[in-house]
Amino acid sequence: MSARVLVVDDVLPNVKLLAAKLTREYFDVITAYNGPEALEQIRREAPDIVLLDVMMPGMDGFEVCEKIRSDPATMHIPVVMVTALSDVADRVRGLEAGADDFLTKPVNDIALFARVRSLVRLKMMMDEWRLRESTSGHFGVIERAGTLQSESHERGRVLVLEDSALDVEKITETLQRDRAEIVATDVSAKAMEQALAGDFDLVVISLTLLNEDGLRLCSQLRSQDRTRQVPILLVADEGDLTRVAKGLELGANDYVIKPLDRNELLARARTQLRRKRYQERLRSNYEQSLSMALTDSLTGVFNRRYVNAHLPRLLERAIESNKPVSLLMFDIDHFKVVNDTYGHGIGDEVLREVTARASRHLRTFDLVARLGGEEFIVILPDSDGEAALLVAERLRDRIAGSPFEISAEVGSIPVTVSVGIAVGGRAGDTAESLVRRADEALYEAKRSGRNCIMSEAAQAAAPAR
Repeated sequence: MSARVLVVDDVLPNVKLLAAKLTREYFDVITAYNGPEALEQIRREAPDIVLLDVMMPGMDGFEVCEKIRSDPATMHIPVVMVTALSDVADRVRGLEAGADDFLTKPVNDIALFARVRSLVRLKMMMDEWRLRESTSGHFGVIERAGTLQSESHERGRVLVLEDSALDVEKITETLQRDRAEIVATDVSAKAMEQALAGDFDLVVISLTLLNEDGLRLCSQLRSQDRTRQVPILLVADEGDLTRVAKGLELGANDYVIKPLDRNELLARARTQLRRKRYQERLRSNYEQSLSMALTDSLTGVFNRRYVNAHLPRLLERAIESNKPVSLLMFDIDHFKVVNDTYGHGIGDEVLREVTARASRHLRTFDLVARLGGEEFIVILPDSDGEAALLVAERLRDRIAGSPFEISAEVGSIPVTVSVGIAVGGRAGDTAESLVRRADEALYEAKRSGRNCIMSEAAQAAAPAR
């Protein structure tokens, strides 16, 4: 996963060291050497994450973080404080200022890279929900969700997997300061059963269990629709950062090191509770407002009206952040024959199944829409032409690979699609030109025999065998 990382430190060797490490991991690195310069870089370059030194002359890292969080345009950018300060009070102060994590120098590379990747994934998901809410607001049908910091952190339902009675007592007493409801167990299977049965706001998982594997529970929680979005806070020993990194890779949101500091535990739990409630508010606003106005009543995916509002804003953001956005336009080959032969009812069955197959295995922030008739579009943010080609071939193969079951006497029929690809994100690109280029590529795919893919550069790929 690539991302733009802003490294802020007033000591040049520190900046160079961090930049070199991140560049080797294929991150795009930009730098700043003081607080005001960092804020200017954030406004100008729109980084995906900020690695921020605390001890800087003039404006220190705490003040910079507070300014990032107070600006609606930047408040959702993850901030990781990287500093020589190791006192727990400093770490808690950073978390209360709005930092997502607090890494102590010398920085452990495993923890650094895992944390950056985890927070970037979270930001990409939150960016897409915020953009969709903004698109919904464009139609005047919802009220905006407010800010993350305005969300309540109280009365959360917390599930704890821990076999140390002392630590369970400490976690319970600490989180009950915010009137949390705690459910504790020392058995992973029981924890999973409870997570599926109840609506929890946070799951705390110990990685120091004697007879259980906490990482296995992380994996199971992320594999189930009901628990996929529940924040996970890991509890680990200081020497177990490799397992912490694995947990972040599996989808855990944050971690705290034993021996547990009550104030740090409370600060990290509050951050996760606020974030979950903010995300739920965004999703609720979005779903309520768009379920009828901006979705296709037959297939349930977005309609042309939504694409016309959403794509220009998405493309504008892509140009500002210098990231590509790809467009797949496809339609069903010889769909008129299906309608003429079997009737429009069977045609509707085919349209619904094409939509279902096209929507599988996409990322949460990718978007499928029906433009009308048998014509569809897939929007892939942060995806170049090579990635779009892979998605297009997977889509084409998924539709053509097995016959469509229909309710007509014949039982099943073969269905194929033709796909055109266009890539935007360059200065001067417009939504209209991007759609036109994808449409032209689609036309070339049809001329080339159908059941194939054509990019806007007129390069065919994966024709029907």
